[in-house]
Amino acid sequence: MHEESFLFTSESVSEGHPDKVCDRVSDAVVDTFLTHDPEARVAVETLSTTNRIVLAGEVRGPAEVTPDLIEQVARSAVKDIGYEQDGFHWNTMDVSNYIHEQSVDIAVGVDAAGNKDEGAGDQGIMFGYACRETEVLMPAPIFLAHNILKSLAEARHSGAEPGLGPDAKSQVTLEYRDEMPVRATSVVVSTQHAEDLDQDAIREIVRPHVVNVLPEGWMCDEHEFYVNPTGRFVIGGPDGDAGLTGRKIIVDTYGGAAPHGGGAFSGKDPTKVDRSAAYAARYLAKNVVAAELADRCTIQLSYAIGVAKPLSVYVNTHGTEKVDFTRLPALLGQNMDLSPRGIREHLGLNKPIYARTAAYGHFGRAPDPDGGFSWERTDLVPSLKAAFGA
Repeated sequence: MHEESFLFTSESVSEGHPDKVCDRVSDAVVDTFLTHDPEARVAVETLSTTNRIVLAGEVRGPAEVTPDLIEQVARSAVKDIGYEQDGFHWNTMDVSNYIHEQSVDIAVGVDAAGNKDEGAGDQGIMFGYACRETEVLMPAPIFLAHNILKSLAEARHSGAEPGLGPDAKSQVTLEYRDEMPVRATSVVVSTQHAEDLDQDAIREIVRPHVVNVLPEGWMCDEHEFYVNPTGRFVIGGPDGDAGLTGRKIIVDTYGGAAPHGGGAFSGKDPTKVDRSAAYAARYLAKNVVAAELADRCTIQLSYAIGVAKPLSVYVNTHGTEKVDFTRLPALLGQNMDLSPRGIREHLGLNKPIYARTAAYGHFGRAPDPDGGFSWERTDLVPSLKAAFGA
């Protein structure tokens, strides 16, 4: 390999991974509250284990969202993923609900009142990132790892591969030359499967999904293609391993190619800057790269609970800038109000658009007509280019 070469690896997990089951249930609860009241406040965590779901957290919302409705939402989410197994079944699992009213001490800091604008729901730092490695301006390893699992899930849901189970993981290692990926050096896929399928059979089921996702000529050597390395993966999902909301934050973002502030997204309404400001940071970073102002861009935002304006806006273009990048923090602030309210209004976040984000990444997805993945738009490109005379 060249001196400029290096290897980088990212992993993804499927919608049926125990932690992702929890993310999906928590976000389905968020969507339910926002459907009934766009101003609802939700912070809901989920635990999953053998035939059991446990919900806990704080909410402020309409009386129509009853405990019975929340239980129905949880069961529907698990059913949609595809769990109908002895150890975890949407219809027979126990659902325990410990959700309660939001603390008034939090509410008083967040709510707008008099001359006070709505404040951040918590302190914290959030990062956004974009690069030119893929058409969607995402790092290639995580983008490919997600798409392998999405392809397998589509085959399972369609009935084309009935031997596959909902739980799966992938890992892709790419070789980089001169900062750009050129090929896969190893691929790992572990997928839950039916009792009557052996490792060789699963390997051949998985193979075309990997080959079709990787760019032509990128497939790794055969001895570096690992499928179910332990040889057996029949017991999976929450029956095999307990799950928790928010435990796959690197899978949710950039696969380790960029910093993460530490806060999870799922289960939180958009007043929580852990979620909304991370979306805003990705939106701004993506627009900087899409406007060809830089080939890579990292943005950090920071907030204090109850305070509307961000405490800091940091922009790093990693030496790839084509313009005076010192102008970017002020310019981005002129193009988007980075208060919690401003972010929600600019990106239209007070909508039930979050269950779909719970698997295969929150970033690098196509914007939906109903406002989902609005942070993936590149509508700031004209104004950013104009600011630099482009």
